[in-house]
Amino acid sequence: MQPYFFPYVGYFSLIRATDFWSVFDDVQFIRHGWIERNRMLNSKNEWHYIRVPLVKGPRSQSIKDTLIRKDEPWQEMMLAQLTCYKKKAPYYDATIDLLRQVILHPWEDISSLNVAAMKAVCDYVGMPFRYELFSKANVSIPQGEINAGEWALHIAKHYNASVYINPTGGMDLFDPAQYAANGIEIKFLKNNLVPYIQRIGRFEAGLSILDVLMFNSPEETLRLIDDYQFV
Repeated sequence: MQPYFFPYVGYFSLIRATDFWSVFDDVQFIRHGWIERNRMLNSKNEWHYIRVPLVKGPRSQSIKDTLIRKDEPWQEMMLAQLTCYKKKAPYYDATIDLLRQVILHPWEDISSLNVAAMKAVCDYVGMPFRYELFSKANVSIPQGEINAGEWALHIAKHYNASVYINPTGGMDLFDPAQYAANGIEIKFLKNNLVPYIQRIGRFEAGLSILDVLMFNSPEETLRLIDDYQFV
């Protein structure tokens, strides 16, 4: 999958369910998605975006070539945005320490930052994360246009995979028979997104994993990550 910025809990369920992860970094960067931003709570207990500012490039620019802007103190701004958690989140200090560890490093590009963020979260909750960048893997892709589902097929074949796992949101892109003909089983994973206590009088679903970490211990977070099913 594409490397997202501190993605939601369901993304980590995919990592948890796999033995190996291909970081799909050599595809076109689409702005206003999840590559450079994610959702957290603000002081009004409503969701808002935290984001990494990026250097504007050509429309065809890949994720791996998308650079981080260095002309503004975005790290300090992001940390300030999250101080609203300090009085209500029991794991605020540990989560902020993890965030600092990632964003205060002088990353040049958004892909490197996001991979480091995913690795830091996995290490924190005690979850293995074995991965390789697609751009470094020398995967053989046929010439000409192929559909989105076939990209994953060629990547899975490159790693001699017996099973490929994808989120349920992409089910329509894949032909299970095509995968079976290549000796690969395809499964679709759905996280149950079980509510946890956010201390705001309701539950705001689908926020960044950082919100999960604010309110849950590493062990509790891992249980939420593990609460998935194949459909």
